[in-house]
Amino acid sequence: MKYINKLLLGAVSVLFMASCVDDSLLDYRVDKPESLTQQEYLNEYDVLKSYVDRSASPDFKLGAGVSLNAYNERGLVYSHISSNFDEVTAGYAMKHGAIVQNNGTMNFSGVEKFVAAAEEAGLTIYGHTLAWHANQNAEYLNGIIAPIIIPGTGGPSWEVLTEIDFEDDDASSYSLAGASSTFSDHDGGRALSIVNPSKTENDWNVQLFVTFPQETVEGQQYRLTMDVKAANDGVSYPTQAHRSPGAYKHWNFFGTISPTSEWSQISVETMIDASTSECTTIAFNLGHNVTTYEFDNIKVEWLNPEGGGPTWDVVSENNFESDNASNYQGNSNAIMSFTADGAGVDGNGRALKIVNESVRTNDWDCQFFFTFPEATEVGQKYILEMDVKADANASVPTQAHTVPYAYKHWDFFGQVAFTNEWTHFVKETVIADNTSGCTTIAFNLGATATTYYFDNIVVKWFNEDGGGATIIEMTPEEKKDTITAELDRWIAGMLEVTKGYVKAWDVVNEPMDDGNPAELKTGIGNDNLPADHFYWQDYLGKDYAVEAFNMAVQYGSSEDKLFINDYNLEYNIDKCKGLIAYVEYIESKGARVDGIGTQMHINTNSDKDKIVEMFNLLAATGKLIKISELDMGIADGVTTANATEEDLQAQAEMYQFVVEKYLELIPASQQYGITAWSPLDSPKESSWRADQPIGLWNLSYYRKPAYAGFADGLSGE
Repeated sequence: MKYINKLLLGAVSVLFMASCVDDSLLDYRVDKPESLTQQEYLNEYDVLKSYVDRSASPDFKLGAGVSLNAYNERGLVYSHISSNFDEVTAGYAMKHGAIVQNNGTMNFSGVEKFVAAAEEAGLTIYGHTLAWHANQNAEYLNGIIAPIIIPGTGGPSWEVLTEIDFEDDDASSYSLAGASSTFSDHDGGRALSIVNPSKTENDWNVQLFVTFPQETVEGQQYRLTMDVKAANDGVSYPTQAHRSPGAYKHWNFFGTISPTSEWSQISVETMIDASTSECTTIAFNLGHNVTTYEFDNIKVEWLNPEGGGPTWDVVSENNFESDNASNYQGNSNAIMSFTADGAGVDGNGRALKIVNESVRTNDWDCQFFFTFPEATEVGQKYILEMDVKADANASVPTQAHTVPYAYKHWDFFGQVAFTNEWTHFVKETVIADNTSGCTTIAFNLGATATTYYFDNIVVKWFNEDGGGATIIEMTPEEKKDTITAELDRWIAGMLEVTKGYVKAWDVVNEPMDDGNPAELKTGIGNDNLPADHFYWQDYLGKDYAVEAFNMAVQYGSSEDKLFINDYNLEYNIDKCKGLIAYVEYIESKGARVDGIGTQMHINTNSDKDKIVEMFNLLAATGKLIKISELDMGIADGVTTANATEEDLQAQAEMYQFVVEKYLELIPASQQYGITAWSPLDSPKESSWRADQPIGLWNLSYYRKPAYAGFADGLSGE
């Protein structure tokens, strides 16, 4: 690179001399531009890694953050980084979110190429990162601990969105514009009373707003139910659709409401279309009637097509294909057996055969009992369904018994007609007092001497809430076990691919909380987590780092250097102390931590005293210390285009200060090295410090004053 720069400089010199010849003929002198003078000065520097004093810091590694894909192309990025640095760190592509697919498989193809490219260039790789809360495939991780949902079997159901009975002062679901309200008496409780003393120019000058929490969607069905009244007859008022109270969208929502001077209940359904979609508010326009309006028991519902509506649930059934007789029996006069196979209904399987040998004094002297496990309750609905036939025509009553032989009522499912052909019988009944508390249907067979046949007996009850999905949650211990196994699988997979070449790892990244720097970060209570955030510690507890470091030892090489890494340690000294204390905790649990990384995303006006204090605290740990992600913006977030020469010189000075203080305050035996996180200035479209001149080179790969400051800091000159 040094020789290329000299060739370029020579070409510029030839052109400059040619210009001088021409200008001498005109006796006109042109001074050399300051920018060219400065670039000549910067071009005199050698490649950056040549300034590392290898004798004073033999283990020091000068690193660069890179795009794995760009480096793997082996083009300009590859040449530039490989000539100036000892080590590379992939910015994203070695993280969980980049490797783990939504189905849990892991794609290491890019990492394998990265290792090969770095090895070819003679550079080491700093692995980044094994356990972090960001850049995770959170969709997959949350999925493996998500509740098991067994879909419901019911149909659509009406789900309440808003219900207002005005019995308390909670007005979060309604408001009023253009008038005031009081409360009146209704049905032993309160109702909302609104007085409109005079007709307004527009009916919407007086409005009652009723809100609900979810926006309407085209194609949905909604229902409005409420009790209404007005002081006089002949009153009506329209309903509008509003996005929110006062944000009008459409003139008609639930049609026109026509109350009378007596309380009445109205119920109106509407289908949401484009004109009423994206709304959360019903507006009642009350301004054209001089009257007192009253409202009570307002309810807004929507028809959830997957809401788990009511179902007919089977409570007892038997097709008599097995000898299981747990839900049926007969008395002594009912001689039971089975037909031959193939003699059941439609020639399939077998049927239950019951012989009544003679006409009995009472029809109940020959009885067949069919039972179910739970006693009936008043108001429930039951269905009896079965296939029947007999050798002679017969009419068989059904009795309700609390248990077999414990008679309660003479009629349960009415009369069953038997003929010599198979007949499908279905009868629904509503449980009353006289059939409640029963678990048995008794078939009275004694009135006719014949052989009866039963097949496919099914008893069902109408379950109002039976169609909803069944949700099975994992216990906290089950979640912990699952996530521990996943962390193990992830670390084992990454280290298997990189073992033998990647010998330093950012094992745990950014553990400490900014607001409570002695505590770990957490996602608990945050309902707005980014899509790629997953906090391992929320499931594994404080020992998540202990687990991660032990796994790194288990699956890596014995000589690997294992780091913990965090940011703002030079800004928040308490956070630096909190991280050091956490390292002590991890080691107290038997795990090994070799080093601490400090990211140092700083600015030209960062506090130098705190930087010194941080280095002293880190040095005192005796651990390897790495500046893991050094970059520097101009004070007040100055953009690249607006950075002055003074700004760039201030940046150079601060870069030099940081590098010098690291080499001065961190003992040589603890100096792992420094990584320039963004060697080039950040582009406008970047997700990291966009359009800021944070690098040592500009986007055209020209050295900046920061390059000189960094190099001088390394060399001590």
